[in-house]
Amino acid sequence: MLLDHAYFMKQALLEAEKAAADGEIPVGAVVVINNQIIARAHNQTERLNDVTAHAEMIAITSAANYLGGKYLRDCTLYVTLEPCVMCSGALFWSQLSGLVYGASDPKRGFQQATLSLHPKTQITAGVLAEPSRDLLDQFFKKLR
Repeated sequence: MLLDHAYFMKQALLEAEKAAADGEIPVGAVVVINNQIIARAHNQTERLNDVTAHAEMIAITSAANYLGGKYLRDCTLYVTLEPCVMCSGALFWSQLSGLVYGASDPKRGFQQATLSLHPKTQITAGVLAEPSRDLLDQFFKKLR
């Protein structure tokens, strides 16, 4: 059975909800290869006291460990928010095959910085963007 982008983004949203429950900015990610999730992650910058502990960074490391190598050539990362500049650099070096993200980030997303990912990385934006954005909006509304 082939699963679609919406299915895997819903899995990333579950991770984002975990982040929100922990008081973290609600961003979640999953890495998929051959229709199977091999890594799940959510933001943990507060918990780990580490500015690099973004969902994408943790997911990349977890997937690389699972595969036993540093390249994610046949993998797709699903993430609820457009990756930042730091994460896009890691995605570039991992040679990720696909990136699917939900909400755009016009202030801190990699596309606002006019950066590119690896030339072979296929990018799909806007998958379940509304629930991804709603989760972020609710989180920040509580902070204000």
